[in-house]
Parts: sequence; C-alpha cells; structure tokens
Amino acid sequence: MNFLVDAHLPRRLTAWLTAAGCNAIHTLDLPDANRTTDEQINDLADREQRVVVTKDADFVDSHLLRRRPPKLLLISTGNISNRDLEALMTPLLPDIIREFGSHSFLELGRTGIVVRG
Repeated sequence: MNFLVDAHLPRRLTAWLTAAGCNAIHTLDLPDANRTTDEQINDLADREQRVVVTKDADFVDSHLLRRRPPKLLLISTGNISNRDLEALMTPLLPDIIREFGSHSFLELGRTGIVVRG
C-alpha cells in the first residue's frame, strides 16, 4: 500500500510504514516540502494511488465533499508522542491495510480504528 504522510505528522512515520512493507513518503520529500498545498497532495494521491495520512480536518472536508483524496487516514489522537503513535499504529497496520481494501476513510484514535467511509 502507498501512503503520503502530511506535514503535521512526524517524518519517522514513513520509516515505520516502509519497515512494514509499505511505500511511504512525507511531504518533506516533495519539491515544496511542507509548503506543498492540499491540492498538490490530492493530485499526487490520485496519480500514485496513495492514502493520505493526516491530522488536518481540511482533508476530511475535501474527501467527504469531493472524494479527494480518494483514500484518507485521519489521525485523531490529539497530542501524542512519536513513541506512543508508533506503538498504537504498528500493530494496527495490517487492519488498516485490510480496511482500505473496501473503505476509503479510516480514523485512528487512541482506542483504535474507526471506519468512516
């Protein structure tokens, strides 16, 4: 599975995803880095069939209204240490990948995954 991690999340999230066998890039890896616009992120997600991983509610609105990005993983843990985010996400990654097989919008909170659409 291909992921695009938004600027509000740690770059090391891409390393965790890659170690789990996924293809992951962070906005810092893009030409405009963290200044990449939401529209550019959506375009890249469309082109490369990437799941956008974000904390940004603007992507939720865009997904619900325009189906852009086509697949969205919203991280709604609030403030969380990188270590705690990794501990939460790593064991759930197989479930996240499986759920994206039939769903387009998942939310990861402190208690687990919620299918939103």
